[in-house]
Amino acid sequence: MAYATTNPYTEEVVATFPEATDQDIQTALSEAHAAFEKWRDTSFAERARILNAAAAILRRDIDKYARLGTLEMGKTFAESKAEVILSAEILEYYGKYAEGLLKPESLPVADPAEGKAVLVHEPLGIVFAVEPWNFPFYQVVRIIAPQLSAGNAVLLKHASNLPQCAASCEELMLEAGLPKGLFRNLYAARSHTAMILNDPRVCGVALTGSEGAGAIIAAVAGQALKKATMELGGADAFIVLDDADVEKAAQWAVMGRHWNAGQVCVSAKRLIVADAVYDQFLDLYKKGVAELKAGDPMDPSTTLAPLSSRAAVEDLHRQVEEAVKHGAKVEVIGQEVPEKGTFFRPLLMTGLDENNAARHWEFFGPVTQLYRAKDEADAIRIANDSPYGLGGAVFTKDEARGTRVAAKIRTGMVNINHPLIPKADLPFGGIARSGFGRELVGLGIKEFVNHKLINVVDIDAPA
Repeated sequence: MAYATTNPYTEEVVATFPEATDQDIQTALSEAHAAFEKWRDTSFAERARILNAAAAILRRDIDKYARLGTLEMGKTFAESKAEVILSAEILEYYGKYAEGLLKPESLPVADPAEGKAVLVHEPLGIVFAVEPWNFPFYQVVRIIAPQLSAGNAVLLKHASNLPQCAASCEELMLEAGLPKGLFRNLYAARSHTAMILNDPRVCGVALTGSEGAGAIIAAVAGQALKKATMELGGADAFIVLDDADVEKAAQWAVMGRHWNAGQVCVSAKRLIVADAVYDQFLDLYKKGVAELKAGDPMDPSTTLAPLSSRAAVEDLHRQVEEAVKHGAKVEVIGQEVPEKGTFFRPLLMTGLDENNAARHWEFFGPVTQLYRAKDEADAIRIANDSPYGLGGAVFTKDEARGTRVAAKIRTGMVNINHPLIPKADLPFGGIARSGFGRELVGLGIKEFVNHKLINVVDIDAPA
């Protein structure tokens, strides 16, 4: 059984689910296409009504959805509830703004006699969504909200450890009034990826996941001549300049590295601290991490959740061991964690010089990479010494300076004086090994639409 609910806190297998058959996939494709042909002509007002209804259900039943997220991937109940609210906000955002974001655009032409040019944005068909486990609902909603708003259909392949969350996403949209077939959860096997992407009714794939998964699925999409958006890994820099509010920066660094047990693509994974404030920052950071309490994620006093699986713990331990072999120095900075459950005790990693390959790795869990920067220019150099380009943060009391430094960091997103946290009304995405394409706001809703030119030209206009 490839799809299974395993509680990370108890490591108990709660439920298992069989993979979809080839016929299941073909049925889903046919029903999605039939639903799309009607949905593409459905008014924005009706689409908005359904999205707003889904948001209202999430808000009404927040505890139900949050408990399910905590059960399947282990995040604290408080974090699960915040994720459900964020998902509702995204649905509401597109319910309010989708029509305006996709309104026809008049294009300026050199000579009005040559025509009246308009760019219209039309839906293309079925979008295949491949989503990860770290945000069971947000990852799904940030695809289905814009794509359903645009008039497309969506087929979902969620992470194999989230079968109940995945099913609940489909049930949510059906309860909200979405036509059957327009959005469907599939317990798809790996072999089904090529089957889906080679189907002419499918217009592309949106994936959030690892570099490895992204490379494989992007290759399949390329062979099928289908568009792909890839939101992959990250090793975000968290820069603390010499004029920063060090105490607050340290507090935000603790949160930015350890929320969701450090299993976030935009976690503050690399702390880059100016020499002048390094020692003060390090002392405050260690004290903050030492105050984190690992335990039952349903307990309100728990501030450090277990990792998503036993495999995640073992993989992270192996990665740390490899980094040490390359010369890294590791210090335990967190409290002891329970023996029961898939916990990982927070570590601090230094000694990541130019000869240590681990400086270019993503540690998906509570392992902090720490760098001492000589000055602002050195901090920028270290930040850009990465194969990734997702997000980052800069801490300084001078906003103009922060903006200047942010402009020199080669990533898709940078926050000033705050860790990077997804919002419903801000774009999301990166460059380089962190992928391509954007999600959310106007950029996300236009990823899988036909930007069609319609030009009305005078029949007597010159050629």
